[in-house]
Amino acid sequence: MDSSEPITAKEEKRREWRLFLFIVVFLFPILSVILVAGFGFSIWMYQLFAGPPTVG
Repeated sequence: MDSSEPITAKEEKRREWRLFLFIVVFLFPILSVILVAGFGFSIWMYQLFAGPPTVG
């Protein structure tokens, strides 16, 4: 497709659905795993230097 050709409504709708599925199936799960792993790593590093939590 040439950049000068207009995009039809059907093609635009298909592109939007493909982008939506990419975000829902790949991007959000990957970002959530990275976020949880980063949080766990930061707690692990904190406890490495500050020691384990004390009870009482």
